[in-house]
Amino acid sequence: MEALAAASGSLCSSPGAKRGGSGLSSLRCYSLRRLGSGVSKPLKARLPSFVAVRTPRAAYPTAVEDGSSSETDAIPTPKVIIDQDSSPDATIVEITFGDRLGALLDTMNSLTNLGLHVVKANVYMDSSGKHNKFAITNRSTGRKIEDPELLETIRLTIINNMLQYHPESSSQLAMGATFGVEPPEQKVDVDIATHINIYDDGPDRSLLVVETADRPGLLVDLVKIITDINVTVRSREFDTEGLLAKAKFHVSYRNEPIMKALQLVLSNSLLYFLRRPTTEDASF
Repeated sequence: MEALAAASGSLCSSPGAKRGGSGLSSLRCYSLRRLGSGVSKPLKARLPSFVAVRTPRAAYPTAVEDGSSSETDAIPTPKVIIDQDSSPDATIVEITFGDRLGALLDTMNSLTNLGLHVVKANVYMDSSGKHNKFAITNRSTGRKIEDPELLETIRLTIINNMLQYHPESSSQLAMGATFGVEPPEQKVDVDIATHINIYDDGPDRSLLVVETADRPGLLVDLVKIITDINVTVRSREFDTEGLLAKAKFHVSYRNEPIMKALQLVLSNSLLYFLRRPTTEDASF
């Protein structure tokens, strides 16, 4: 895990690095470093170097992480939920990919290597498939994860493992376009997919609901945009559902619900940064 520079808040890939005897292809990386003040330039996330592992399409495994996979079956929608609301003591992570996931021991090991304490909470089945839930705390503090950069690293690590051990998920995940074996056939129109809603949710907070096209670094960007206009994020839930991301934030302004005028500012700020086209600095 030396490629994960957690202390600096970055994830990067080292060209030519080896993992398990396989050379890693040189791919575009993203940075999770915090920007300075202002929201003029959202963050982009660097994936861990091992995200660059590519598996030939013909090499779809028939049994991975003690789970099963079949090319002939309809590919289910992968879901990764990071829940900060359910438990006061731990971050709850839930992973679903139809009935194809097994014990996820490799995913648990990858999260442990981030300096986390991971406990398998429970597994249950419903009509959408098998749900694997974990309780995660920071190993050094024993508390739930609050740092948005580390939360995003957890999310990207889980998605990376899904792409690696279940390459058929590539066509169902936004990051499959860059790091998977098969890009998604469906392209999400970010203007159509992006929705912002804000509701009063008690005497001292509001509920902010964001739905948009998924991309690396999105969780960090959302928190930065919110806090840069002096709105406090008190708790959050971040769901990755296939090509879309759905986030719920309990927010407040000076320990009170967000007033209508500030709701408009917050909504417009989020819409502007989520819908605007991305342009690389190198293109100027």
